[in-house]
Amino acid sequence: MPPVSPYYDVKRDEDGQRYLEVNLTGFSLLRLPLMNKSTAFTHEERRLLDLEGLLPPHVSTVDEQMERQYRRYRLQPTDLEKHVFLRNLQDRNEVLFFALLRRHLEEMLPILYTPTVGEAVRVFSHIYRYPRGLCVSSESIDRVEKNLANVPLEDVRMIVATDSSAILGLGDQGFGGMAISIGKLSIYTVAGGVGPDKTLPVELDVGTDRQDLLEDPLYLGVRHRRITGEAYDDILDRFVEAVAHRYPKAIIQWEDFGRNTAFRVLDRYRKVIPSFNDDIQGTGAMALAGLLNACRLKGEALREQTFVVVGAGAGGIGVAWAIKQGLLAEGLTEAEAHARLLVVDRQGLLVHGQNLEPHQVPYAQTPERLAGWSFAGEAPTLLETIQNSGATALLGLSGVGGLFTQPIVQAVAHNAGRPIVFPLSNPTSNVEALPEDVLRWTDGRAVVATGSPFADVTLDGRTFPVGQGNNAFIFPGLGFGAILSRAREITDGMVLEAARTLAEVTDLSDGRVYPRVSELQEVSLRVATRVVLRAVRDGVAAEYRLRSMDETAVEAYARERFWTPRYLPFRKATR
Repeated sequence: MPPVSPYYDVKRDEDGQRYLEVNLTGFSLLRLPLMNKSTAFTHEERRLLDLEGLLPPHVSTVDEQMERQYRRYRLQPTDLEKHVFLRNLQDRNEVLFFALLRRHLEEMLPILYTPTVGEAVRVFSHIYRYPRGLCVSSESIDRVEKNLANVPLEDVRMIVATDSSAILGLGDQGFGGMAISIGKLSIYTVAGGVGPDKTLPVELDVGTDRQDLLEDPLYLGVRHRRITGEAYDDILDRFVEAVAHRYPKAIIQWEDFGRNTAFRVLDRYRKVIPSFNDDIQGTGAMALAGLLNACRLKGEALREQTFVVVGAGAGGIGVAWAIKQGLLAEGLTEAEAHARLLVVDRQGLLVHGQNLEPHQVPYAQTPERLAGWSFAGEAPTLLETIQNSGATALLGLSGVGGLFTQPIVQAVAHNAGRPIVFPLSNPTSNVEALPEDVLRWTDGRAVVATGSPFADVTLDGRTFPVGQGNNAFIFPGLGFGAILSRAREITDGMVLEAARTLAEVTDLSDGRVYPRVSELQEVSLRVATRVVLRAVRDGVAAEYRLRSMDETAVEAYARERFWTPRYLPFRKATR
């Protein structure tokens, strides 16, 4: 097999222990983050690799290095500065970065991911420090094969690619979306066990429609309006073809595409190259898991609820899809499931006859469904939809901060003893309602989960936990399972298996409908195990060894291959 990188290879010694065989020495070795141990190089390695005199005399343990970095991290004055500090550490020493992140995951995840990553995206060109990942731009697409060959990794398994057209709830962010791809892959490594040398962040820079970015002298992206239509498709076709040739075992996670483009890209490529869209499928699976757990807390079934999903973009329609699959799995007919699932967008309830986008049509109601309803305009508003439908669950994926007002929340509470209210939009500034308000307006009866992290709420002497509906509970395990099984396709069954597994492994004893972030690695391992088994059942697993394994064996297989941050011994390559 070829080496995993032009600079090093992973080998095993006569006792079966892994080590790195490196062909770089001296100062150059210290400048590669995947290889740099900094002060942890042993005296023997320093002599062998021409590092003597370039490092302080003391040989540090990784614990000593983490303590030094954590003290400096705590001195950073703002969350954005903490984000920059951690990215700087990753750009110097990847093993140390992931060891520190793993130890302080619950504290640092909101810094590296939502909500702080939203600010990092906005100012990405201004805080740019170190080249990371692959930029595929409209100006270089004709050379994409050569540019992929420049990537010093020979066995990439997971790619996160974005065109930055709909980042979180922030909209078009141009080249800044690269921060999202980098951040997602950090979570794949720390929570999903995918080695950092197996990951590649990609920015598909097709321009931006943001005039302020185009006029910013420090902006790093191409300076023209967004390419659309056939020219856009040609760029993505060329990119997918090049990836399939360079990295035939790679999976692509499509990330933060605009609401129309997201569905079209997923449909165009999911059977061409193993791929999924986290905004659609990951968000849907995450929401379904939380709803299943909310129903368990209530002592009711999913099929007994009536759902209002607010926001008909990628996230909202993905959630609607997952809820419908959950209802069908509980025995409802297609018509019955459809009647219990109402989607509201800017113009109000989706109803046939409106000017709907293709992905919205399957979730629109017929005019006959509204017979006997009372509403003032051409379509029922959010409040009117809740009142007329008897909705017991309200989910926000609108990106509109404060949208769930007191009358709207109390209308849901009027229909249920324990209403389900999930304001899931990110970042924090875009959340539809604050958990404290929802609980106060419902006298503490609501089952609440949010997309961004919020502290538990104390109300009238009682403490109410607020679960975080974070896609990080889904995509690392889904992706790792797809890698382990060498899935030829990411099937709907694999996505729904991830949702059901997340629901099953959540401890509901404290009333929280999602696990704690500190449990993320174990959750991902369980999700990956079940995803592998589902890939085998769906007939898309190319890893034949897994076909005869039971769940216990598959989990052991996953644990054995789960990457953990530790320094390997170095040996100098012999020529």
